[in-house]
Amino acid sequence: MLTLKNLTVTMDNRELLSDINLHISRGERHLLAGHNGSGKSTLAQTITGIPDYKIQSGKIIFNERDITNENITTRALYGVFLGSQHVPEIPGLTVISFLKHSCAAHTRFKTGHDLSMAEFLENLETARTKLGIPREWLNRSINVGFSGGERKRIMLLQLLLTKPEFAILDEPDSGADINTKQLIADTINTMPDTTFLVISHQSDFTQLIPFSHTTTLSSGKIMIE
Repeated sequence: MLTLKNLTVTMDNRELLSDINLHISRGERHLLAGHNGSGKSTLAQTITGIPDYKIQSGKIIFNERDITNENITTRALYGVFLGSQHVPEIPGLTVISFLKHSCAAHTRFKTGHDLSMAEFLENLETARTKLGIPREWLNRSINVGFSGGERKRIMLLQLLLTKPEFAILDEPDSGADINTKQLIADTINTMPDTTFLVISHQSDFTQLIPFSHTTTLSSGKIMIE
């Protein structure tokens, strides 16, 4: 599903990733490990197309398509999802409005048809109930006044509704209590059609997920065991 070929990445003329080669097959639960500053978040954001990170050489191949030069929106529509560790607050944009526009864009791209409000609300209610999210959260501004654990649940809600082919979760367990960690793990474990790349170094969380592979980064390079 995802192949990185000799990927070298810089920011502000400083090399952050060097000659990264990685292959992730469809259906994998892949753990990306490494100490703070090793390049894990840089790799995640490079794959999703954050423009601050400049690809100096190498390629990103997703579903046999070269997406190295595609922008972040196109990559998202192709099915690449990023659950970021640090998500900004967006005053004035409600959770339900954000989710509706996101789901509508994905439905239009995948099927060529518009998403009906009835279908969206039905899917939203199913996902909201599964995650134990109160209805009143849906009319609040994105992440404004939400705790760390509550933000993780909103991220999971978007994940369930958009059903991406490939999801990168950057330290989803950070700031989460044990119940939220279990909910995150359960969500990952019950989405067989989504391939996951998970960044974490907390064993009490990683042991909840049957990872098929582990890749470790150090100083911007993959460690060979």
